[in-house]
Amino acid sequence: MLLNIEKYRILISRIVAVFVLFFIAATKSRWETDNDMLSFILLFIGIVLVGVASLGRMWCSLYIAGYKDKQLITKGPYSMCRNPLYFFSMLGALGIGFCTETLIFPILFIILFSCYYPFVIKSEEKRLRSLFGAVFEKYTRNVPAFFPDISIFEEPETYMVNPGIYRVHIFSALWFVWSVGILEVLEGVRKSGLIDALWTIY
Repeated sequence: MLLNIEKYRILISRIVAVFVLFFIAATKSRWETDNDMLSFILLFIGIVLVGVASLGRMWCSLYIAGYKDKQLITKGPYSMCRNPLYFFSMLGALGIGFCTETLIFPILFIILFSCYYPFVIKSEEKRLRSLFGAVFEKYTRNVPAFFPDISIFEEPETYMVNPGIYRVHIFSALWFVWSVGILEVLEGVRKSGLIDALWTIY
């Protein structure tokens, strides 16, 4: 069961993204017209979180690109927590939620993330435990699973990177930025009158 969740993680994420995009396209924020300042604050928070998430995922990919399942990565962002890619993904999902200029969507995204990704993490850790045994066990004792501990950060002076694989990872990290662009386009289309919102939410 856990292995199937990890295997189909990307497919499941894309299916959920399609449904979420539909609901975002069909709704508008109550604060778009009622409270411009609050709308701006929510958008600003969202953009900051999306920026941090995109840079964070590119940073993680720098270390893991080309090494997955071949070597246990424990330096850089992986020295602070065992799942930094998912931590930054959570920030990105939260950021996209805030970029809808609502509070409902960020809350919804965190609930979805919390219901799904713990199973993905358990599945990955089961696989890593079978691959690296005692080395991974020691890693789990010293490094937190999800929320980073900056005090234990370690960074090597040099690091070998596979540029081809890293290039692919960069594009996946930029999905958060592109999502914000899509949200802004949808908002512009709604305001132009080409499509009508089915719901107005806070």
